[in-house]
Amino acid sequence: QVLCVKLCGSLKCYQAHLYSTVAPPDEVTVSYRHGLPLITLTLPSRNERCQFVVKPMLSTVGSFLQDLQNEDKGVKNAAIFTADGSEIATSTLMGFLLMNDFKLVINKITYDVQCPKQEKPSSEHATELENMKSLVHRLFTALHLEEFQKKREHHLLEEIDHLKGQLQPLEQMKAKIEARSTAKTSGLLWAGLALLSVQGGALAWLTWWVYSWDIMEPVTYFITFANSMVFFAYFLVTRQDYTYSAVKSRHFLHFFYKKSKQQHFDVVQYNQLKEDLAKANESLTRLRRSLYLQTQVEELNEKN
Repeated sequence: QVLCVKLCGSLKCYQAHLYSTVAPPDEVTVSYRHGLPLITLTLPSRNERCQFVVKPMLSTVGSFLQDLQNEDKGVKNAAIFTADGSEIATSTLMGFLLMNDFKLVINKITYDVQCPKQEKPSSEHATELENMKSLVHRLFTALHLEEFQKKREHHLLEEIDHLKGQLQPLEQMKAKIEARSTAKTSGLLWAGLALLSVQGGALAWLTWWVYSWDIMEPVTYFITFANSMVFFAYFLVTRQDYTYSAVKSRHFLHFFYKKSKQQHFDVVQYNQLKEDLAKANESLTRLRRSLYLQTQVEELNEKN
């Protein structure tokens, strides 16, 4: 029979004799060798015992099931359930799975898998393990951090260029709509000034040339009172004080959105693109700042 061993994600098969002490061919067993779990099972189509070395904190249930299907094309369906029948998510780490017994279902055949309890390492061994993990992490950071940051910077630059390319036609359309909206708003304000001038001229003409001040005084009072009512009604409708800057901004936005709808300018899309561009620029700035600080630290270390 062929005994298959899975090391570091690749499968290597070699010939070996199985003695009577080996588990039955239809059984799935879990054992530990050199501190790593070995899952041994029988491949359905090849009828061979196969061992899979599991990396507990790196491998997931989904990657393990995918390895089963890659090794034996006869594995059409595979899933893992808890002892009480609840299906385990494919994103679950194998280290958590192997803490308790579970059920492995291959092609509608259910295998009860019993996981042996690992002996807890001594405090001295645990300390050595933590120091080794810390050393490996520092080595990985020193070897791959700068490369990862360079790739990240290149990706951000491409994303920024793509967003700017999408924004360019929208910016041109927005500039035209803003120019027309500004012109209409200014025209409306000048029209208001002209109306007030006509009103003042009419009152002066009626006061000095047609009637006397005794007759026009109550008229001007009621005109002033009517204007106050108009301002109060404006506040009730808009919930804003009647100031010239607020009126100008409100009418500008009214003309802008009306013209945007006519020109098929998507304001929501434009705002989303601007927000994404700002986030990308901010991420690029932070990344370049970290690269600059890292370069400064390296230069200081070289001087020292």
